[in-house]
Amino acid sequence: MSPRRQPEQQAPPVQKLALRYAKRGRARFASHRDFGRAFERALRRAEVPMAFSSGFHPHPRISYLNASPTGAATEAEYMVVGLAKEVDPGWLRDTLNAALPDGLEILAVVDAPSGLADRLKAAHWQVRLAGADPSEVAAAVRELLAESQHLVTRQTKAGLREFDVRPAIHRLIATEDGFEVISAIGEPLVRPEDVVAALQQLRPRLAEVGPGLAHRLEQGTWDGERVQPPFETIS
Repeated sequence: MSPRRQPEQQAPPVQKLALRYAKRGRARFASHRDFGRAFERALRRAEVPMAFSSGFHPHPRISYLNASPTGAATEAEYMVVGLAKEVDPGWLRDTLNAALPDGLEILAVVDAPSGLADRLKAAHWQVRLAGADPSEVAAAVRELLAESQHLVTRQTKAGLREFDVRPAIHRLIATEDGFEVISAIGEPLVRPEDVVAALQQLRPRLAEVGPGLAHRLEQGTWDGERVQPPFETIS
């Protein structure tokens, strides 16, 4: 019997770059898998010299970090790509933007810092609740902040899950058309829809406006005043 063929071993990346990107407009409804396909097509069109994984089915070395949920717009998504040869970060940003579809944009490219995932500990969200009474939203926000615990239920792949949203909320502010929330990225992961659910439980009239439209403005570390973007902390 002939020996089993071993997979080809790929060389490690020569360069690792961290990218910040945005999803806007209709692109907010693209799933994480849809975005991945669009991004890999853009890499091929732009002829980016990607490094590949080893094994029988090599794939481009791309690491996505804390992808936003489908339906949410975002200005603050992060990924790391491994390259087979060094390129100028500005060239990569401009070349990819020329190849990406409308609604997807690379905002910044830098040399990948070590421990980037550890710098994404909080998220700043803006949520629009079209048709909601601002006074009802403000009252619900006050009531939620006054609580030490608030349980909500979310449907997951494993079934219904109940968890406490209150500990994850660093800051919650009512606005003219909804609210802004700064929440911890952890376990359980509290999403904007979970905060909406909590507010609707406190003020049932808000249930008429649905889950709202979420827009992630930033990810990074929470310093007690603001969410500090990870690229700001690169030394």
